[in-house]
Amino acid sequence: MMAVETQAQYTTSYMMNEEHQYMTPEDEWDRDLLLDPAWEKQQRKTFTAWCNSHLRKAGTQIENIEDDFRNGLKLMLLLEVISGERLPKPDKGKMRFHKIANVNKALDFICSKGVKLVSIGAEEIVDGNTKMTLGMIWTIILRFAIQDISVEETSAKEGLLLWCQRKTAPYRNVNVQNFHISWKDGLALCALIHRHRPDLIDYSKLKKDDPIGNLNTAFEVAEKYLDIPKMLDAEDIVNTPKPDEKAIMTYVSCFYHAFAGAEQAETAANRICKVLAVNQENEKLMEEYEKLASELLEWIRKTIPWLENRTAEHHMRAMQQKLEDFRDYRRVHKPPRVQEKCQLEINFNTLQTKLRLSNRPAFMPSEGKMVSDIANAWKGLEQVEKGYEEWLLTEIRRLERLDHLAEKFKQKCSLHQSWTSGKEELLSMKDYESASLMEIRALMRKHEAFESDLAAHQDRVEQIAAIAQELNELDYHDASSVNTRCQGICDQWDNLGTLTQKRRDSLERVEKLWETIDQLYLEFAKRAAPFNNWMDGAMEDLQDMFIVHSTEEIHSLITAHDQFKATLPEADKERMATMGIQSEIVKIAQTYGIKLSGVNPYTNLSPQDITNKWETVKHLVPLRDQMLQEEVARQQANERLRRQFAAQANIIGPWIQTKMEEIGHVSVDIAGSLEEQMNSLKQYEQNIINYKCNIDKLEGDHQLSQESLIFDNKHTNYTMEHIRVGWEQLLTTIARTINEVENQILTRDAKGISQEQLNEFRASFNHFDRRNGMMDPDDFRACLISMGYDLGEVEFARIMTLVDSNNTGVVTFQAFIDFMTRLFSSSPTSRLMSYAGSCPQSTQNDLQH
Repeated sequence: MMAVETQAQYTTSYMMNEEHQYMTPEDEWDRDLLLDPAWEKQQRKTFTAWCNSHLRKAGTQIENIEDDFRNGLKLMLLLEVISGERLPKPDKGKMRFHKIANVNKALDFICSKGVKLVSIGAEEIVDGNTKMTLGMIWTIILRFAIQDISVEETSAKEGLLLWCQRKTAPYRNVNVQNFHISWKDGLALCALIHRHRPDLIDYSKLKKDDPIGNLNTAFEVAEKYLDIPKMLDAEDIVNTPKPDEKAIMTYVSCFYHAFAGAEQAETAANRICKVLAVNQENEKLMEEYEKLASELLEWIRKTIPWLENRTAEHHMRAMQQKLEDFRDYRRVHKPPRVQEKCQLEINFNTLQTKLRLSNRPAFMPSEGKMVSDIANAWKGLEQVEKGYEEWLLTEIRRLERLDHLAEKFKQKCSLHQSWTSGKEELLSMKDYESASLMEIRALMRKHEAFESDLAAHQDRVEQIAAIAQELNELDYHDASSVNTRCQGICDQWDNLGTLTQKRRDSLERVEKLWETIDQLYLEFAKRAAPFNNWMDGAMEDLQDMFIVHSTEEIHSLITAHDQFKATLPEADKERMATMGIQSEIVKIAQTYGIKLSGVNPYTNLSPQDITNKWETVKHLVPLRDQMLQEEVARQQANERLRRQFAAQANIIGPWIQTKMEEIGHVSVDIAGSLEEQMNSLKQYEQNIINYKCNIDKLEGDHQLSQESLIFDNKHTNYTMEHIRVGWEQLLTTIARTINEVENQILTRDAKGISQEQLNEFRASFNHFDRRNGMMDPDDFRACLISMGYDLGEVEFARIMTLVDSNNTGVVTFQAFIDFMTRLFSSSPTSRLMSYAGSCPQSTQNDLQH
């Protein structure tokens, strides 16, 4: 039971068949696509024309597809025409239920043909639903016009499409892949017509760029000569991007049905011609069979001895040439014979069939030329051929294996011999006899690496032996040279193993000796380094250019030197022990024939260095004794000079200090007149001048000390510089004091200041003097305040510029006297106003106030 699945446009209706699906998803009805007015127009016109092409047989037609089928009468008539069957008698009434009943009868008939209608109801057809009506007509077209099309095991739409492709394949510009755009240019329709009726259309004159002309030509010719009504408009097809597939299928199916009868008649005529041709060829086939059978049997007879030849070759090239000859036989010589044999059998069978169909006696070939004879001969040929081919392949594989093994043997032997080249000489070397411990250990590590490498190459030697054995087993033609080379490699390998073990034993023995020597080297380094440092320090101390300034210091150096000399016997024992280690090293080297490099790896010190430095130390000791004794004598002379200088300096220093204090008291003491003070100061000055000879003598002693490089003297706190400075200060102080008294006398006489006033000024100054003849600005201001004068900051700064014009930061007694003399030269009011006249206006205002 067949089933058709169809999805009607504007509906979701389906028509299902139990065994076959007529439409693919591409061809299913799409409700939304029918909203395209162009497609609806094409379907309406095509389906109307298709219905009319059948209704005309009953003498009627329709004008409007959705209206003329509403009462169901013409629908039932259409089904009777296309099916050739009678439907139930329709209802004659015009009421709605009569129409529904008639439509239901039509739908029931469709369902009885194996079509299952879904969502298509009689009420919708009666109501004039265009979507449902078009869907129903398409279902009818599928069932009665397309379903029965069958081409090469395909049916329905696929069968129709395949039929179109087969018929239009030879035509240029035609490529039918579907039922929409493949038909837009009209060439496919013209090709279908031309294929079956070439007299109706001149296909060569058609142009692909004239689709409307091509379509109209096909429509007109089909309608006029093939009785296929015009169901489409060329403009609608060309102007639509994708023509309606259902309309195109409906129209193309008419061509299929129109040409099906003509093809059947053509087939029958061809069959008759073939029967006549067979009868004419029978005699010719008999003659050809006899000739072909004789030639083929002769060729088989000559070929078998060649294939039975099993003479083996020693070289691959010769065997490959045999294989190439066999391939030529297979490619060139045998294929024609195979074709002849096949053709012979075909001709025989064909001939027998033709004769049997023609009711003629069967063909009997000559003796020994029967098909069975040829088959037996051919079977024998193929057996020999198979054996020859197997022998060739076996021999080639054997030679390939031999060539591969021989090449592999040569390669591995070359690699092995390349690796072993020079190894025996290296293993026989005695480089370890002159190597150091580090070098011995490096050689040992290198030898261990070689042993690992040697073990790794053991596999290669075994592989070489295995390959040689296999070459012998496969009967290699040059097996003797392989065996000779293999034996040489094995002998060399055994010798390498022996030399490797001997070298390891030697290295281990020398390494142990060198470890002993190395331990001695290390012990020597450990003892030599501190002893060398001791000798370096000793030599440095013995050669040290000492500087001392007292006998105590030189005696301390002598004591230290005596202590050092007391350690020399113990040091000599340490030297002997250290040198004994070196002697042990030399003894071991001489005993076992080890070549010493002469360099201790742990120290740069050599035994000769130790010996040389020890001799140097012994030589420097008496020299140091001599230098110390000479320095003792020099320091004793210096001590006498220090005591001589100190004795005089301790007298002169206090004397100068005393005189300074006496002068200070004289200048401060206000008793007596200025003239009396002047006389007293003159007397002091003369006494000081008379003391100059003592200073000169002290200078002579100081010069001797300087020449002896005496720069300190613990016997006195006075240095020559102190004496000189004190002496200069004493002279300066007495001169300045005399000058001050002289200036006071001049000031007194010029200003008319009494002695009492000067004494008052002296008392005030001395009271605030904290710097021995000079007052700080703060002390000066306090002095003015004590005398009844209190000035502001600005005015006081102005006064300071007068009394300290050099900006020394102090006020001398003479500047104080000058300032006070100006103030007291007149009455207090006039004095202040006179002083204020030389001050700024602000100061004058303060003074007046």
